[in-house]
Amino acid sequence: MKTLLELTRKGKCPSVITKLARQEKIPPRTLVRLIAQGKAVIPANPRHKVKNPCVIGKNLRVKINANIGTSPEQSNIKNELKKLKVALRFGTDTVMDLSTGGDLQAIQKLILKHSTVPIGTVPIYETAICAEKKYGTFLRMTKDDILSVIEQQAKNGVDFFTIHCGITKKSMQLLERAPRKLGIVSRGGAIIAAWMKQNKSDNIFYTHFDEILKIAKRYDVTLSLGDALRPGSILDATDAPQLNELKLLGKLAQNAKRSGVQVMIEGPGHIPLNEIKRNIELEKKYCHNAPFYVLGPLVTDSALGYDHIAAAIGSAVAAAYGADFLCFVTPAEHLKLPDLEDIKLGVISSRIAAHSADLARGNNCAWKKDAMMTNARLKRDWKKQSSLSLDPEKALKERAKSLPKLKDVCTMCGRFCSIKLNEKSFKQA
Repeated sequence: MKTLLELTRKGKCPSVITKLARQEKIPPRTLVRLIAQGKAVIPANPRHKVKNPCVIGKNLRVKINANIGTSPEQSNIKNELKKLKVALRFGTDTVMDLSTGGDLQAIQKLILKHSTVPIGTVPIYETAICAEKKYGTFLRMTKDDILSVIEQQAKNGVDFFTIHCGITKKSMQLLERAPRKLGIVSRGGAIIAAWMKQNKSDNIFYTHFDEILKIAKRYDVTLSLGDALRPGSILDATDAPQLNELKLLGKLAQNAKRSGVQVMIEGPGHIPLNEIKRNIELEKKYCHNAPFYVLGPLVTDSALGYDHIAAAIGSAVAAAYGADFLCFVTPAEHLKLPDLEDIKLGVISSRIAAHSADLARGNNCAWKKDAMMTNARLKRDWKKQSSLSLDPEKALKERAKSLPKLKDVCTMCGRFCSIKLNEKSFKQA
């Protein structure tokens, strides 16, 4: 069976591309070309029948991802399915299952069953947890343990994997020469680094990358090359280890594309506003315009409890400069496992960032929506404004909390409503 990337290189246009091109308002052949060039990806494992697939990449609508999943502290699959439902309701384009507690295979299969969008995972999590049960410590995990988990997850129907293949002996040496304030904050990266140090060996995901490619190709799973060395503090941003990893990911991405495997690149992290543009430009340069998937970035380390806002600021700027895929950040970041309200706020703040970037990128669909909102405000059509919002229910509730004496205004300005005054003035004129 040919992968989607291989089909597009032969000029083929599968039905999923036709469907998504229609949604993006671009010619199907344009989308075929973007995928064939590795500038766009469609995470779609044939074993997972996704009702709402998406395409991620250059000159397309900016997409967002929501993270859910259990932890060793809290493992309630019913609650995670509720989170999935909330994320889908408020418009996430993909979901990642980051579960680390409970029956991981059962949880993954249930999330895949109930999701209408592509699902991603981080295989090192399940590998480490299985190794702890098997050997008493994840530090004894083997190549076969890793490949076995990756293959099983692909069989289950996972659409994209985060593979931490860019952290190597060289990058560990760079960290030792120039220590960071927060070291390695990626959970997957920290697991791999600890394994490397204990076993005095290089990263299995790097040394056996070709074998991972074979599995990804067999099931047409998209690879998301993980940023194990992303900065967890703006004090560590854009340092030598981060850039060394980015360059290596670019080379590995080329290997993946040559093998017929779709690939995207993951990025920071915590980055001050003035360094975001450079980070995007470097990724596009080193990774040959592969789609860029960023966590935030968070533009300050001091927004505890409001990190979704810090991330939305960074996300909007990053996407305006060319990032293609935004991983949401919730108010719970750095504090706890997100609850339902955290998931909602994370998705909405990320969607605001994505839409804002779409406007900056000149996306016609985004501009059309804002034009519709402008017309609804001009007419003081509150129902229409609410329906066009990201959370119509909240908009209607807020309006109902403070109803004006005059129906065609709000209680902020009342009879001094600027739009109404303009309307009267122009009529008199």
